[in-house]
Amino acid sequence: MITQIIDISYLIAVVLFVLGIKNMSHPDTARKGNLLAAGGMGLAMLATFFTPGLQNILIILFAIVLGSVIGYYMSRKVAMTAMPQMVSFFNGMGGAAAALIAIAEVYGIFHSPDAQLTFMSNTSTAYFYFGALLVSLVIGAISFSGSIIAMGKLQGFVSGASVKWPMQKVTNNGLLLVIAFLCVWLFQMESGQEPLIYIICLLGLVFGVLFVMPIGGADMPVVISLLNAFTGLTAATTGMLFDNKVMLMGGVLVGAAGLLLTLLMCKAMNRSLSAVLFGAFNTAGGAASDRDIDTTVREISLSDASVLLSYAKKVVIIPGYGLAVAQAQHVVHELEKLLEDKGVEVKYGIHPVAGRMPGHMNVLLAESDVPYDKLIEMETINPEFPQIDVVVVIGANDVVNPAAYLDPASPIYGMPILEADKAQHVIVIKRSMSAGYAGIDNELFYNPKTRMLFGDAKGVLTKLVAAVKEL
Repeated sequence: MITQIIDISYLIAVVLFVLGIKNMSHPDTARKGNLLAAGGMGLAMLATFFTPGLQNILIILFAIVLGSVIGYYMSRKVAMTAMPQMVSFFNGMGGAAAALIAIAEVYGIFHSPDAQLTFMSNTSTAYFYFGALLVSLVIGAISFSGSIIAMGKLQGFVSGASVKWPMQKVTNNGLLLVIAFLCVWLFQMESGQEPLIYIICLLGLVFGVLFVMPIGGADMPVVISLLNAFTGLTAATTGMLFDNKVMLMGGVLVGAAGLLLTLLMCKAMNRSLSAVLFGAFNTAGGAASDRDIDTTVREISLSDASVLLSYAKKVVIIPGYGLAVAQAQHVVHELEKLLEDKGVEVKYGIHPVAGRMPGHMNVLLAESDVPYDKLIEMETINPEFPQIDVVVVIGANDVVNPAAYLDPASPIYGMPILEADKAQHVIVIKRSMSAGYAGIDNELFYNPKTRMLFGDAKGVLTKLVAAVKEL
């Protein structure tokens, strides 16, 4: 009876996971989706406590309380700009948990005569079980170290540049072959082989570092999503090993969602997954081509910008990572409301990979109560740009660079962008003329229709709001 209740609870939890993911696909229902998924996880955890023969309940409760306190603290204290780093860190913890469980289980097999007897007497089932353990061990270790390096690249304590070394592919592929060989050797279950468990784990950690270091900072969101899929795979194999249906299904959902998100981001960047994993945005590190471009920079004063915006009919605001860094989302919303009071139609053009993760700009603007229906996706807003009077680009760079469709020699050529250059006027709010993640000049900055408004996004917008109020 208890087992049936647990299974039904797990089924309900899985349904809540599915509904949660579905609701997260749209800003209007994202909060509801998050609550549904969290409710499913809470139900799954509660049901697990009724598992017959469950031991170490006090330790489990202590771990839950400790994790909840840390998670709550981090979610409250971590800035929105650091959210991708936190996602990467949590993902790494999931990989570490899977690897530690695998180590404990393999250790138990080596030190339990009954387990070894079962292994030798039921070859097919035991080999499958042992193989799944090793998959969890290796991929969990790779996911942990890779996620920590990805977090470091985003946070800045690890170089965001693409780090290369001689015979890189030979080194990485050779290390994978060594790991595979040691896993096969471990299947012999001979005495004295126990240290191989830790060697395999260590090599997995090393491979995770070598796997992520060559990938540039611009591609970190893709890598984090892929590593998330890896962690989902380890959760699925762990659930399969322990016959835990909710862990199995949850892992499958996370793995599938992570892989799908990875492919969608690659499509949005016009990059193949292999190019992300084995390439770099700009290996030359210089200009995209030798095209003759007028590099005259034209500035605009705050008063002129306020007049241009106040007397426009249609304005599109394009937010980027610079807006997030400056925490200027509340000020930009104030500017939006002021312009609307003057009869100006204001929308936001959202690029799918603007910021550091998909949906970053949506979440940031939702924090300042910008209505969801004003957030227009790239495919929808692009045809409107020729009819837009003024585009205000705040901290965005590569996602508005016309070189993506004008310069076949550019490393971002073919990448879908927000076609801000087709508007009547463009105002770019930026600290300097520095390049974006792609490491190339933004041709939009030199467009005759573009005017630069230099400075910190929050400071400039605050002054711009004051100037608009005076009109």
